[in-house]
Amino acid sequence: MQYNFDEVVNRRNTGSLKWDVKEQVLPMWVADMDFKTAPEIADALKSRMEHGIFGYNDVTEDWYDAICSWWEKRHGLSIEKESLIFCTGVVPAISSIVRKMTTVGENVLIQTPVYNIFFNSIYNNGRNIMENKLVYDGEGYAIDFEDLEKKLSDPQTTLMILCNPHNPVGKIWGKETLLRIGELCSKYGVVIVSDEIHCDLTDPDCSYVPFASVSECCANNSITCIAPTKAFNIAGLQTAAVMIPNKKLRHKVWRGLNTDEVAEPNSFAIAATVAAFTKGEPWLNALREYVFENKQIVRDFIEKELPELKVVPSEATYLLWIDCKQVSLYSESLSTFICDNAGLRLSSGEEYGETGNGFLRMNVACPRVLLMDGLERLKNGIKSYEEWSVSQC
Repeated sequence: MQYNFDEVVNRRNTGSLKWDVKEQVLPMWVADMDFKTAPEIADALKSRMEHGIFGYNDVTEDWYDAICSWWEKRHGLSIEKESLIFCTGVVPAISSIVRKMTTVGENVLIQTPVYNIFFNSIYNNGRNIMENKLVYDGEGYAIDFEDLEKKLSDPQTTLMILCNPHNPVGKIWGKETLLRIGELCSKYGVVIVSDEIHCDLTDPDCSYVPFASVSECCANNSITCIAPTKAFNIAGLQTAAVMIPNKKLRHKVWRGLNTDEVAEPNSFAIAATVAAFTKGEPWLNALREYVFENKQIVRDFIEKELPELKVVPSEATYLLWIDCKQVSLYSESLSTFICDNAGLRLSSGEEYGETGNGFLRMNVACPRVLLMDGLERLKNGIKSYEEWSVSQC
């Protein structure tokens, strides 16, 4: 089946968070695609809607089967259905896990720059943010393992949140890297929460490594958060899963999720998930090709038209991390200027931690006509900012 990713869908005035911007502004910020979801998912939702009754819902057997089959086939990970717990979303799961698995005043380690909501899940629950800052060499990112071990060895550090693949830098962590992280966390008694929500959005020739697949050590000391929501653009349906091989850990997390009332599905969550993982593969494969081409278009455009910027190499996600340090070290002011003067809303790198300053994050999961519009706006915004900067001297 052919899928039309070039179709432009008007999302204004639909209650869209992403498109809640001024009329002249093009939003390329929050991780939300401008493509209709897979038609197979839409058909499943229509069928569910036509039933006409939307009462309380159970997690059905086909939900477990769909997830287990997908991870076995797609990612080579054998999941026991007993290890799965339904949750309304990855963020609610992470916040609940922070509350259940740590106490107030303890440290939760994250690797910055990283998804900004991690900060909220830690800080809003009265825990301390412990940063293991990723090392950027001007080309890509790596983990500072000496610093990581030092931070993990602190008795107050009891939980680590891993982003795999990593948002916003687009890094797929390799097996050896994940094994080393797992062994260090086990050594110091730190539980790993692996956020793998972007795992199905790798470049066509790339695949991610599930943290729990690396070793028995990693599996027994980890909590993995997964969902179809990013890959199939159904975040508004509030559906995710938490996978925990360790029975004792699983019981604690299950208690936390149920106490927080985030372990019951709405009337569409199960149908959407089952359709995604049983019928959505052709659509997803086509999507990945389209997004990969979009990423390459951005790289080529910036190399030719904006050589003062640099796109950090990316293997996963539809988000590009753009090094703007030659233009400005202050992401917030730069992103605001571009939005105000060129009508393009991007994410400020500063949102992802101090190490994100000097970077912008661009969402390229959109029809190509919008992508080209966004690139021209970026070009105009950067050039205007450079002219403005000179005039201030």
